[in-house]
Amino acid sequence: MGIFSRIAATMSGGAGRVGAALSGLRSLLQGITNPELRREAAFAIAMIALSAKMAKADGVVSRSEVDAFCGIFSIPEGEERNVSRVYNLAKRDIAGFDSYARDVARLFADDPAMLEAVLDGLFDIARADGVVHEREVAYLSEVARIFGFDERTFDTIRARHTIDDGADPFVVLGADRSWDYARLRQHYRRLVAENHPDKLMAHGVPEEFSRIANDRLAAINAAWDQVERVRKSA
Repeated sequence: MGIFSRIAATMSGGAGRVGAALSGLRSLLQGITNPELRREAAFAIAMIALSAKMAKADGVVSRSEVDAFCGIFSIPEGEERNVSRVYNLAKRDIAGFDSYARDVARLFADDPAMLEAVLDGLFDIARADGVVHEREVAYLSEVARIFGFDERTFDTIRARHTIDDGADPFVVLGADRSWDYARLRQHYRRLVAENHPDKLMAHGVPEEFSRIANDRLAAINAAWDQVERVRKSA
C-alpha cells in the first residue's frame, strides 16, 4: 500500500481528517520499518495538511498550485485519487490551520531543517500561479511563527522565493550590511554548505524536492553575486 493510500485509510478509519492523522502519526507509521520512508511519509502528511489549509485561506485553488504540489512528490499511478481525497478532506476540516501547524511543529521538533523545507514547499506552491498573495504571506508568516522561526528568519525564507522580483540580497542571505567583505564571504560559504541539496535529501524529503532545494541554493548564489558586485565596486 502506498503512503497516500495509508493516509487515506487512516483518515477513513479515524476522525476523517488530516489532523487526526497528524496527531496519531506514530501509529500510522508503525508499520513502516524503513526510517527514510517513514520520514518521507511524515513530510507528505505535513505538506498535504498545510498546503490544503493554505488553499482554503487564499480561497482559490489554481491548477498550477495543484501541479506544484504534485511536483513535490512522485505520485504512483492509481494514487492520484487518494491524494485528491486527503487534500479535500483537509480543506473541509473545521480545525484551524494553527492546530495543523502545531502538530507539524511537534512532529519535527528536533529537525528545524525539515520545518524550513516544509515552508519552502508551501512557498513554492503559493507562487506557482505567478504571485504570492497577501493572504498566503500572512498564513505562511503565522505558520513560521508556530514552527518557532523568528521574523527575520521568515523574511529570509520569503526573500529566497522573490529574489527574481528584486528581494534584498542581504535579506536572502540573512546577513547584516555592516559586515565586512571577509565576514560576508565566510557566511555565504557556510550557507552554501548547509543548503546543498544532498544535505536536505538526507533529512528525508522526497527526491522530487531536489528542484526546490536547487532553487534555494540558486537564490543564495544570486544574492551573493549581487552583494559581491556592490562590495567590490565600493
